[in-house]
Order: sequence, then C-alpha cells, then structure tokens
Amino acid sequence: MPNRKNTVVQWPEIMLHGLLFLIFFQLLSDFVEAIYAFGLLGTSIPAEIAYVLFFFAPLILLVLPGGISRWPLVVIGELMLICRIAEAMLDTRGKLIVAGLGVACFLVFYPSLLYLKSQAGDRSYSLNAGLGLTFGIALSILLRTFGSGYDVSTYGWSQAIGWVFVMIAGLLLFRFTTKRTLPGQNRSEQNDGGYRRLPAWKTILFCLGISNVFLFCYFIWTSPHVIARWTGVDHLVVVPVVALFLFGFSLLFQKKTHWLTRLKPAILLAWNTLFVLALTLTILAHQISFPPSVDAYPLVEPAVTWLHQVPLFFLLLLFPVILVDFVFFVHVLIDGKPSSRSIGAGFSVGSFYLFLMVFAQVFTTVYDYIPVVGPFFRDKFYLVFLAAGIVLILPVLFIGQSRPVAAETVSGKGDTSRRMAPVMLALTFVITVAGVILTGAKPAQSQQTPTPLKIITYNIQQGYNENGMKAFDQQLELFRSFDADIIGLQECDTARIAGGNADIVKYLADNLGMYSYYGPKVVTGTFGIALLSKYPIEDPQTVYLYSLGEQTALIDARITVGEKTWNIFVTHLGNGGPIIQQEDVMKVVNGKENVILMGDFNFRPDTAQYQLTTSTLADSWLLRWPQGNEGQGIDPARRIDHIFVSPDIRVIESTYLPGPQSDHPAMVTEIEW
Repeated sequence: MPNRKNTVVQWPEIMLHGLLFLIFFQLLSDFVEAIYAFGLLGTSIPAEIAYVLFFFAPLILLVLPGGISRWPLVVIGELMLICRIAEAMLDTRGKLIVAGLGVACFLVFYPSLLYLKSQAGDRSYSLNAGLGLTFGIALSILLRTFGSGYDVSTYGWSQAIGWVFVMIAGLLLFRFTTKRTLPGQNRSEQNDGGYRRLPAWKTILFCLGISNVFLFCYFIWTSPHVIARWTGVDHLVVVPVVALFLFGFSLLFQKKTHWLTRLKPAILLAWNTLFVLALTLTILAHQISFPPSVDAYPLVEPAVTWLHQVPLFFLLLLFPVILVDFVFFVHVLIDGKPSSRSIGAGFSVGSFYLFLMVFAQVFTTVYDYIPVVGPFFRDKFYLVFLAAGIVLILPVLFIGQSRPVAAETVSGKGDTSRRMAPVMLALTFVITVAGVILTGAKPAQSQQTPTPLKIITYNIQQGYNENGMKAFDQQLELFRSFDADIIGLQECDTARIAGGNADIVKYLADNLGMYSYYGPKVVTGTFGIALLSKYPIEDPQTVYLYSLGEQTALIDARITVGEKTWNIFVTHLGNGGPIIQQEDVMKVVNGKENVILMGDFNFRPDTAQYQLTTSTLADSWLLRWPQGNEGQGIDPARRIDHIFVSPDIRVIESTYLPGPQSDHPAMVTEIEW
C-alpha cells in the first residue's frame, strides 16, 4: 500500500501549481502576441522572430546530468514570476523579451521540478498537479471573462490582481522549496521496494504529451470564448459550460479519485479519440470550402443549423480528458524516475513541438505573407488541431498499467486541504458565471430618432496603435467621444493566439453597450471585420469575395432606426483593393436603397475600383467636401478608407481623424435624413 503521507491532496500545492500554470499561459500568450505584433507592423517576417529561441530553453538540462538543485530552481521560478509583473508594463519590444524570458524559465523550471518529484517518489504529485492545472485554467477563464475577452490582470489598474497572484505564488514557491519533505531529499526511497527506470524514448513521449496538454490549454481552454468565435454560439453558453465542467471534474479528482485507478487504457484511448474527433468536426462544421472558380463568388456563408453544433456539444462534454491525460502522463514520469537528461530531452522535443504548432496556427491566417510554406496552411485551420489531437493520443497508447494513486486524508490538515479545493473552484465558477452576465453588452436603445446618424469606419490594426503598442483602450475612448450609432471595424481579428486570444469586438461592444456582429468565423482564416450598432442588427450574414491571396469578406446587414431601414455593408479588401473583389461587393450592394457601404477598401480615388463604386454610390466625404479638404491631416488623393452612401442621402459632416490609436485614420460621417 502506498505511503499515506504521499497520497494526500494538498491545497497549498494545488494553489501554487494553479498560479504557476496560469502565469505560464499568460507569458506564453503575450510572448507570441508580441512576435506577431512586429510582423503586423511590417506585414512580413520580423527580425524579432529570433526570440523564438526562448522556446528551446530545456536544452540547458541536457548539459546538467544531475539536474537543477532546489535553490537554483526556486530562483528560476521566482524569476519567471518577476517577468510576469514586468512584461505587462513594457512596450511591445520589452514585452517580447521579458515574456519570452519568463516562458524560458518555466520550460526549465517545470521539467526540473518533475525530475525532483520523481526522485522523491512523490506519488501524490500527479493528482495535485492535475488539480492545479484545473485551477489555473479556471482562473484564466475568470480573468478573461471580466476583461470581455482580454485578461483583466494584464492591463490598467487591474494589473494589481496579477501582482497579488504573483506574490502568493512567490511565497508558496519559497515555502515548498524549504519544506523538510522537499522533493529530492528522499531519493533513496523507492516505490514498492523497487522500480524499472522509464526508457528514454518513453520519457520523451510522455514529456511531449505534457507539452501537448499545455498547447491545448493555451489554444482553447484558458480562453474558451475562442470556441464561441469558431462556431457563432453565444459566449453566455460556452464559457459557463466550460467553467462548470472544470468544477465538476475537480470534484471527481478529489472526492472519487479511485475511478482513476480503475480507468482502463482502452477506455482512456476511446475517450481521447472521441475528443479529437469532436474537436475536428466542430471546426470542419464551420470551415468554408472556398471554390476556385471566380463565378462562385460572391459566396454567401452557408446557414448554420443545430446539426452543425452537435460536435460542439460533444467537445464540451469530452474536453476534461486532457486533464485526465495530464494526471496520467505526470504519474508515469514520477513512477518511472527518468534521468534529468531524459526529461530535458523530452521537454526539448515538447518545446520544439510547441513552437511548431504555435506558428502553424498563426500561419492559417497570415499564409499570404509567409513565403514558400504559407500557402499550404490556407483553409487548414482544422488540420493544426487534428495533428495536435493525434499527438495527444500517442502517449496514451503506452500508459500500460501505471495508475495515479487515489487521494487520501491523513489529518485535520489534510481534510482542510480537501475541503478548500472544491470550495475555491466552486467560488471561481460562480464568479465566472456572474462575470459573463455582468460584463455582457446591454444596449440601451434610445426612444428618440437620432439626427444626425453618426457612422464610423475604422481599421483598428488588431487593437494596436501606429507604433505597435496595444491601444484597444484608447480606441474605445475614441468611439466613446464620438458616440457613434453605427461602427464598422476592420482588422479586428478575435480569438486567435496571434492576438493573445483576445476578443476585441466583444471588448468594444461590451464597453460601448452596442449590438455586434463579427463577420467571418475564425476557422475560415479570414481577417476580421465587424459591425457594431446602437440598434438591433437584422439578418446579418457574411459574404465571401474571390481571392487568390488573403481571404476577404463583406458583412451584409440591416439596421432600422425610427421608421427607416438601412442596408449596412462592411468590408476589408485585399492588398491593392483587387477590382474583382470590389465587383463582388457591388453585386451584393447594387439595387438596394438606403445603402451605407464602409471599410478599408485599399483603393484610392484615382482607381477603376473607385470609379466602379461611385457609378452607383456617392463618396460621403466628397458630398461634404466637393473641393476636398486637406485640413484634416490627410492627403485626399491617398484615401483608402471610405464610407459610400446612396446618392440621395444628405451628408452634413464627414471627417478623417488621423491619430496614434491605429495606423489608419478613423472616418466619421454624419447623415441627416
């Protein structure tokens, strides 16, 4: 029978690991986002991509045959925590370096900790680590919920929340590295009187499995609103369901842990297979098969029925398998007592895999800017997740008879630990659900018909300003200052790791109290366009345009103000504003009345595309300034952001607002009617 002192659930250890995992995911998210931000500014591969070498930090362990002892280990852990505080206060370049350093610290710290735990024979660790990962995911969901898609602890005054978490983690880390029972002090103790060291290839495989669990958490589960953007299902459904299942499985992990000891390998394999199948089908149900023929465009996005959402139901039901996998993978390593070099090699492979998958995911959107390999990733969003799912299954095939030890209690202290974990996770779940309800947009429709009707079109450059700094809060203030009735957004990609999995459309809509429609679903790999309105958005649909490069689209919707219904269109054409794309736009627009067509068209007034458009619509800016107006800080001949309207509409004001909030000017047009 296992030693009882090694099988007790310890809430402080769960909390420590929950915070460490949370901070790692935050650092990883900011690190990747900062790399992408440099590429965004130059629409090319940036020199700063060299900092991806931080992903290869575990290679250090290959030259340390004895591993890292406790005090250097705690220094590395504390350095990671310091990086978390510092990077949130730095500009994009500083964030890139410091967040990357923090990621490197974790990728050295965690395998070293696993090595020490295995040498100590700490058989309770796998369960506590699994509960810690559950807690870390739950905290991430909570923080992003209150930030309307952004992690509220990484910006503004609410960074203080992050500081508190870091201080708690720092104190707990110091406590655990100075305990008498510190892993590494009982290296002579063997499980059940003896053991067979885990072969190096299996060590590498299970380290790869752990890295893959981290990948899934980073891609999806620490910010489940990404699933809402994949599928079009309301955040009010997806986020609480994920939070509820996390809480439910935390109870199973603690109260009914004996089921883990009886879980047969075949059942775990089937569970993983169904999870991967549900994930892949959830994406494929919403991914568009773009036809190669020009005649197939404009292409209206197919209608979504309840059948399309069936895979999503099973995905949400099955996803806790990644937590079970994590417990098993860690337990196999603990029981196998691999060498420090084997673990170092395993996490080196795992980190390289993490690096490849991160960039593969990014390439599914920016394929048009990546030479040679980029085109392969067009329309391959599903393939990245399918590949990750297959890699997740591989270690499961070799688990064998190794089983995590069921949790037991030993004293009042142990009982308290077992009570604390479900209480804290239940509290996190309740606060998350409250946050989803409280932060959601609550449009307050005016009873008076506005005169004039204020319209803004704005390319917000993924929430970055012209200097490559995050500026989503400044962009929010600009919208507030003009109190617009209708807003068209371009380059508002949401729920992608390239943007830190943030949801800028939800953030703006929630804080402005507006209705919103996000155009192309994320799974299509199309750059984001969105429509926000003070008034209900009626019959919105996404229409795809023919493209040989980056995929583009058009939002087609109606908005009724008073007794008048407006036909609203928002688009962002490809580089150069291809005329074939604008022809597709005009096929949708022509024949309609009360038209407002806005966006980043990427064509100037001296082009054939512009002439095509103004043959049936009017340029709202020229209706107000027929002789031009160079006093707005723009060159009239170089305008590419436009608001076109039906010729009978009277424009009383139209203004370009060049500013640091984005690399494009905002355009504001006021209509009297």
